[in-house]
Amino acid sequence: MIDRLTTEDVHWVVADYQRYWGDRDRRSLHVTAIVQEFPETCLAYRTADEGILGYLIGFVTPAGVGYVHIIATRDDARGRGVGRALHEVFASAARAQGARRLKAITGTDNTASIDFHQRVGFTVDIVPDYGGPGRDRAVFSRAL
Repeated sequence: MIDRLTTEDVHWVVADYQRYWGDRDRRSLHVTAIVQEFPETCLAYRTADEGILGYLIGFVTPAGVGYVHIIATRDDARGRGVGRALHEVFASAARAQGARRLKAITGTDNTASIDFHQRVGFTVDIVPDYGGPGRDRAVFSRAL
């Protein structure tokens, strides 16, 4: 079941972040203000017996872009369609708020994210210095 991600959920996944992120420490990206201010586009994929299998934190910009700030699937749930389902529900919520396209960003070395986003219909462009001098980023885009 996909429903709204709460700030309590964020605290829970951050405490168990290695199940979602492995050795990459992404705790600082879990901005609870986004969850509080944009609840319709912050999502949790959960089951009664397994808890939170994945989550997505995103929002719609004033320019009509549904921006996926962060998405993760727990290590034991990968390959089960969790990320794809989260993206589909996010796209519907973003469209309902007037978004005309979706956007996400990752590091150029994050091949798993690049492959995943391409599989769910995003195009990818490598943008030099997007993250600052010498910090190229893979920028994903998908029309709605």
